[in-house]
Amino acid sequence: MINASVAGVIEEAYKHEQIEEVYGALNGILGVLNEQIIDLSEEKNSAIKGLLYTPAAALGSCRHKLAFGSKDAAKAAEAQRDCERILEVFKAHNIRYFFYAGGNDSMDTADKVNKLAQEQGYELRVIGVPKTIDNDLPFTDHCPGYGSVIKYLATAVMEASRDTEAMCSNPTCNLIEVMGRHAGWIAAGTVLAKRSEEDGPHIILLPEVPFVRESFVAEVKAIIAKLNRCVIVVGEGLQGPDGKLISFMDGKFVKDAFGHTQLGGAAESIRGIVEEEVGVKCRTAKLGVLQRSASHCASKTDRDNAYLAGARAVQIAVEGQTDVMVTLTREGAGESVKFGTGTAALAEIANNEKLLPRDWINEQGTLPNEKFIEYARPLIQGEVTPPMEGGLPKYVRLEKHLVEKKCGEYGAK
Repeated sequence: MINASVAGVIEEAYKHEQIEEVYGALNGILGVLNEQIIDLSEEKNSAIKGLLYTPAAALGSCRHKLAFGSKDAAKAAEAQRDCERILEVFKAHNIRYFFYAGGNDSMDTADKVNKLAQEQGYELRVIGVPKTIDNDLPFTDHCPGYGSVIKYLATAVMEASRDTEAMCSNPTCNLIEVMGRHAGWIAAGTVLAKRSEEDGPHIILLPEVPFVRESFVAEVKAIIAKLNRCVIVVGEGLQGPDGKLISFMDGKFVKDAFGHTQLGGAAESIRGIVEEEVGVKCRTAKLGVLQRSASHCASKTDRDNAYLAGARAVQIAVEGQTDVMVTLTREGAGESVKFGTGTAALAEIANNEKLLPRDWINEQGTLPNEKFIEYARPLIQGEVTPPMEGGLPKYVRLEKHLVEKKCGEYGAK
């Protein structure tokens, strides 16, 4: 849904005469550092409208960390060069409004850019636009992208559960691994697939609840004894009581640019336990990037809220606010719920995570309860139907007309 927020920013920006040009940086802050800036006014209106149903990030993304304030001398020096370069590019193109869409690390980047501008007396308004399917940003009711990812995953689990049911002439187990580093919001959302006791998922393993092998095995055995099958959803960040990740990679983890462990393999680890201790055949599925790019199964509520967040970011910037992120709010419950916007300080959001409340999970820690369902169900309402061509969705791609560079080349990686 990041594209819907970008569309909201672009279309709202054209309504304000004090905003003379609307640019986009390719691949996030790297596009600023490398002065790879495109003129969005050169794009066709149909392409901007098409962002509302096109998956992925039309402007690209990055994993570049501004190590501002690092105790490591080399990293601190690199960060200082990065910061000076950012302002050099902004000044060269007279950029006075900076809208940055992303999650925890992106809000940290936006906060650092704002502080740098203030330190150097450069007039710049910086607004964060929330976007993370993990739904783990604090102070916002939910994050754009979350409603769509759980709509898709709940659908996938419903379908996989029916397939498992059809194939259970012999006892069988189906494991589905989903994203979620420390927070189980995505895994929890698959509970919406469950309309009866027979429906999967029968167990959801969440990062917030330590995995206890013995009680898990006992529950799987009980479910199979009753249904002859068991569908299990596993959050990729599942941990044991010792805080270590449940993974088949034997502790040999790869780190990304932000120092985060590259996750994967939780389902394979659980599969080994099921086959060894329960003694039944077990299949696994890892949907990977499919779960965050399935625009054919997007939530209209999610899309509308994503657009709203982008448009509101421009409005509050023009009003004079800076160093805040747009938040999404809700009033009411059930079918009468209404969503709006608020703001929260970037510094309070940066690098913080919102975990799934324990009282939204059943006593056993294996399924979200009605509190979570009441929260999540409104987020998946409505459908987004893209135009079709040849029986398949017709997505857009920006032409990306680069503006003329005014600064020298930069050695950013």
